[in-house]
Amino acid sequence: MMTKTLTLCLISGALMGFTSEKNQERLEKKAHRIHEKCLTVDTHCDTPMLMIKPGFDVRDEHKAPKSRVDLPRMKTGGLDAIFFAVFTGQKPRTDENYQKTYQLAHQMFDSIHSILKKDSDLATLALKADDLAKIEKTGKRAIYIGMENGFPIAKDLSRVEEFYKLGVRYITLCHSYHNDICDSSSDSKLAEHNGVSEFGKQVIAEMNRLGMMVDVSHASDKSFFDAVELSKTPVIASHSSVRAIASHNRNMTDEMIKKLAEKGGVIQICLLDEYLKNPDTTTVKFQLLKQLRAKYKHLLTQMTDAEKEVYFKKWEEIQDMDSSDMPTVQDLCNHIDHIKTLVGVDYVGIGSDFDGGGGLRDCADVSQFPNITKELIRRGYSKSEIRKIWGGNLLRVFREVEKCADKAKNVHHLANS
Repeated sequence: MMTKTLTLCLISGALMGFTSEKNQERLEKKAHRIHEKCLTVDTHCDTPMLMIKPGFDVRDEHKAPKSRVDLPRMKTGGLDAIFFAVFTGQKPRTDENYQKTYQLAHQMFDSIHSILKKDSDLATLALKADDLAKIEKTGKRAIYIGMENGFPIAKDLSRVEEFYKLGVRYITLCHSYHNDICDSSSDSKLAEHNGVSEFGKQVIAEMNRLGMMVDVSHASDKSFFDAVELSKTPVIASHSSVRAIASHNRNMTDEMIKKLAEKGGVIQICLLDEYLKNPDTTTVKFQLLKQLRAKYKHLLTQMTDAEKEVYFKKWEEIQDMDSSDMPTVQDLCNHIDHIKTLVGVDYVGIGSDFDGGGGLRDCADVSQFPNITKELIRRGYSKSEIRKIWGGNLLRVFREVEKCADKAKNVHHLANS
């Protein structure tokens, strides 16, 4: 009798395992089918910082964590489009630093346009929202350009149009410190402008006129509310998450998310550790990172590029010590769930911050993006909802921004005819 019972238990366990494998196989196939049909967009990666370094070729396949984005892995991960961010850190606002930063931005622009010329068989520059669908049909990757930190504008409003002509389709108004445009969420100093500055108002108006999306990631809460009210078009947060889940000042409060949605904008959830879940402050890793921050925090804006290289190398070494505490795709989808419950699924997307700090335990680079689709399916998201999250919502905002610019151009033409 005991032998018979044991045999039945073994058969039952084997059947359950077989059913589980079948279910997983069905999920994989469904996720692949849906993911392939989506127009997928990642609104923020810092890969241009690697592209200006000797020896890095975006055409080659690399490995995380040293590199998280390249053209082969974009194809593997079914990622149709990405925004390459021309990122410049904040420095003291001197004429010398304005010029150096402007030159660095141009170095990145040159690098992006150079690889698009060299690798034209794999990728194409995208300038309009509707370019993506056309490029996707060719099997190539669509490369959009964003600018992270308006610091290279300096105090020269004409540079906004200059950058637009170079392909920039959004500007993140500031970075980790206050600049001439607005106050930052991360600067330990008192607010300088109490939100968006007078010059910042002109920058936003010029972006609206040209058809550039206003990006409020990194902006202080007051800067965010100012920008939303000042912009004639919906704004984006290209790489931010939910403060109610992870209490980082870079994340957005429920009040901010509601205001963003009310104005038709979109928040692109960031795949960066402390933006997704509150860290375990008892770990050795956390304590070492805390010590490193404390040592360099007030020096970052004054460090040379070589000194910054040393700092970021130390940072990466500590990060690589232990990956067991890294957030997962489940943590990411908790933020998407929160936004869906709070304001609806029409106001959320993905902005990885790959090559700028982003990376999850089970989504370490662009090749693993289908893992997000699988988790959304597990949670009951429909095909239509997943399409919106992966690019539909962002493209809707992009089209609204273009429409507003076209109207402004028509009015200007009529006034001068």
